[in-house]
Amino acid sequence: MLISIAMILLMGMFMGWICKKIHLPSLTGMIFTGIILGPYFLNMIDSSLLNISSELRKIALIIILTRAGLSLDLNDLKRVGRPAILMCFVPACFEIMGMIILAPKLLGISILDAAIMGTVVGAVSPAVIVPKMLKLMEEGYGVRHSVPQLILAGASVDDVFVIVMFTAFTGLAQGNDVSIRSFVNIPVSILLGIVTGAFIGILLAYYFKKVHIRDTSKVVIILCLSFILVTFEDRFSTILPFASLIAVMAIGIALQKKREVVAKRLSVKFNKLWVVAEIVLFVLVGVTVDIKYAVSAGAVSVILILGVLMFRMLGVFLCLLKTKLTMRERMFCMIAYTPKATVQAALGGVPLAMGLSCGNIVLTIAVVAILITAPLGAFCIDFTYKKLLINEE
Repeated sequence: MLISIAMILLMGMFMGWICKKIHLPSLTGMIFTGIILGPYFLNMIDSSLLNISSELRKIALIIILTRAGLSLDLNDLKRVGRPAILMCFVPACFEIMGMIILAPKLLGISILDAAIMGTVVGAVSPAVIVPKMLKLMEEGYGVRHSVPQLILAGASVDDVFVIVMFTAFTGLAQGNDVSIRSFVNIPVSILLGIVTGAFIGILLAYYFKKVHIRDTSKVVIILCLSFILVTFEDRFSTILPFASLIAVMAIGIALQKKREVVAKRLSVKFNKLWVVAEIVLFVLVGVTVDIKYAVSAGAVSVILILGVLMFRMLGVFLCLLKTKLTMRERMFCMIAYTPKATVQAALGGVPLAMGLSCGNIVLTIAVVAILITAPLGAFCIDFTYKKLLINEE
């Protein structure tokens, strides 16, 4: 396992560096490192590491979402209230609708299979978007109208909605009834996540004020509490709906509100952790990609992915109607809300494992979505933000 970890980190860094040199996002090199080292190509990663890859990806997500929470000002979030709420579900609904319209025509599958495919592809990747938006906030781009905060908030909740929809549609495909409760659980889980995270964040702020400990120890405490929250969701989600990753982010936001100086110092610590976590996350996303599915998919799957992205961008545009955002800022939001990676890596193989007839084609489209949208979306954000957003610093 140690050799596998060394290869992941060294090759991931090297490939990321090469991609940066040729003006491509570093995550492109990391994903391709995972594809090359993974079980579908050279098979050089230890199976014991592959068995815990989903947990390692979650740890990386916890790190970047905590970092995001520590950098988010509650006043900025209040300022983007209505469009941020709409961005949590409207673009995903449009993308699922686009898949239901296009996939039966292009791939000859049923409407239900297209709906399942739409929910797999329909979530954006916080792992791609959050670091990019944090960079924009640090550089002062788009902060007048809180553009990075708007995208960041929507991307953090978007996947909760999509996963519930995925569960409903796969249940239908297996002959189960769809209960109203599963849809009611969406706002309940989000609200519980926010309240729980905020409560823990306030308690931590009080504790850090009364008890003087090193910032490194504070990071360990926050990470351990986050691991407990994520485990709680995994174990008890059928009994009590709970969005743990939103709770993790809320801890950071509450800390930032109550102890801003501490939050800034902790943010620097989490930034350093992200250097390693980013490599691990995107290499392990690449590990899940079976390249033969992408090769066999052909041009039709690429056309389909690009087609449903147009539907998603229309959904984003509608969310931003009657806001103060300029047309350039709206255009940036539409571009920035396209990258996919983590949710597709997690859900892509589930329909196949369930024995559903659409399993192979869903996995194929999920693989193509990762390979196209993660590098392209990250590249477009980097290429356009200085042109479309105003620097307020």
